This record gives sequence, structure tokens and C-alpha cells, in this order.
Amino acid sequence: MLQISETITLQDWEMTETFIRSSGPGGQNVNKVSTAVELRFEAARSPNLPDPVKARLKRLAGRRWTKDGALILQVDDTRSQARNREIARERLAALIRDALKRPTRRIPTKPTLGSKRRRLDAKTQRGQIKALRGRVQDRE
Repeated sequence: MLQISETITLQDWEMTETFIRSSGPGGQNVNKVSTAVELRFEAARSPNLPDPVKARLKRLAGRRWTKDGALILQVDDTRSQARNREIARERLAALIRDALKRPTRRIPTKPTLGSKRRRLDAKTQRGQIKALRGRVQDRE
């Protein structure tokens, strides 16, 4: 079980961990031991997450969200399999906590009368500058 908040707890069946060989430094250990963790969370099928949270989670996950509604996190930060597993679970919990936050609604505002006047004055001034760019006439 993974505790996300007071109300949301993820069950073990919703998450699948597979261990793969890690890339990067580590000498011969890299070739022998599968230390990297690929955590697969079945987000679309999860009964613990409300639909708006799932939608926000999908947007936050980006490319890590699969077509069948699973969220895949891959961690190979350390040489320890246990530590990589903890990091993957922490990242999943942080991502879900971010999705729990309801975005604040933007209140549309109108431009002030002064800002409208300043904008129009700048446009007129710019137009006058451009009008003076014409061909110079010779006086005879």
C-alpha cells in the first residue's frame, strides 16, 4: 500500500514493479544486476482516484501516460535496487499529490481606461512616425 493523502491510498495490485538493467556508471555491476525500476501504475482503472484527478494526472504525466491508461515511471538514479524502488514510489506519490490540487480559476479582468488611452496614443504616435517615412520631394 502507498499512502498519498488522508483519503487516498493506492493498493498493491494497482502498481507493478519490474527491474531492468541500469545504464551509466557502475562497472561490472551494471552488466550483472538489474537495479533500475520501472513502476507501472494502472491509473485509469484505479478506484481510489476521482475522475478529475485522473484527468489532471494524465496532463501532468505527459509521455509517461500510455494508451491503456497506465502511468510508467522509470528510475535508475542510484546503484541500489531498493533505493530506486523508494524513489519511484515517492515520485508517483508526488505526481498524484500535484494532480490533487485543483487549479485556481482565472478571473478575467478588463483593461483600465488609462491603459486603453496610452495604447491608442502610442499607436497614433507610431503611425505619425511611419507617415513621415515617405519619399522626399525636391522644392523647385
